[in-house]
Amino acid sequence: MALRNSWMPVMRRFAAGIDIGQQEIRLVVLSQRAGNGRPVRLEFIAVEPLFAGALAGAEIVNRASVATALRALFAQLPRDISTHLFRCAMALPASATMTISVPMANLAAPRRSLAGDPALAALEPAVMAEAERVAGIERHALAVDWFADDSPQRSGCVTIAATTRARLEARMECAAAAGITLTTIDGEPHAALRALRHVATLEVGESDAYVAIWVGDEGIYGWRIVDESVVAETRFPALEHADLVEALRELVGEGARCAVLGGQLALLQSIGFTVADLGDVLGCMVLQFECVPLAEGGSHLREDLLKEPAFVVASGLALRGLME
Repeated sequence: MALRNSWMPVMRRFAAGIDIGQQEIRLVVLSQRAGNGRPVRLEFIAVEPLFAGALAGAEIVNRASVATALRALFAQLPRDISTHLFRCAMALPASATMTISVPMANLAAPRRSLAGDPALAALEPAVMAEAERVAGIERHALAVDWFADDSPQRSGCVTIAATTRARLEARMECAAAAGITLTTIDGEPHAALRALRHVATLEVGESDAYVAIWVGDEGIYGWRIVDESVVAETRFPALEHADLVEALRELVGEGARCAVLGGQLALLQSIGFTVADLGDVLGCMVLQFECVPLAEGGSHLREDLLKEPAFVVASGLALRGLME
């Protein structure tokens, strides 16, 4: 068996992340050799302008324009990268998704064992009912995802994410019109955090506390990570914080070795903040997200895009495709 396996070709998985912004669509294609712990490699990165008014907040109002931009993006792929080889993921803005965390005991019937997948599957009707209640939308009009949360601050809880089917279908239809099959829809903040954490593993020790910050169209999100677990998070603007400085100081707590920053940094500057200001408030150095660490040996790559922190969401989406 070992001899036969040694002659088998090395398989490589591919995944694409598609980030639809208000003014442009960003595409990242990553690959990884089969097997746990293998390094991730950037295969392709590109951006395509989007017709003004194609989006209104979280809603796609001009599907033809989005489909045209997607088609132009994927037409740039090198011939040796086939779309049939990889999974494609697209994101939803945070405002388009409702996320709640519910104690598992509130969803489970008394005396029911929650050990094993069959028991978790039995929770689905209760999960759907809870999503319907909180969203105020009938379940047939909802798209719901959920999982048993094992993070330190939410242990014993079920995290539920829901959006309207119409928003989901709009993105799937735009992709289909461009000849693309979507396999995953994820939230923008979750995708950004995934990419920031991946880059941090290359720069920060596993036991060191650090802060991840993402600047998106709808605001600034921050997470404090200790021992590879998210122990605190914040968002600005938010009613509980008078200003960004207060939100960041509460997030960093007792201090962090560094901060990893990604997103649309021009939006940060629009509220009078610079990267240096963030470092002063957090009391640590700030590393900007870039795709350069993933680009070793890659070809067909635009050098002007490799250091662009706005590709953090697209990168996080592609990472999810490799993980699934």
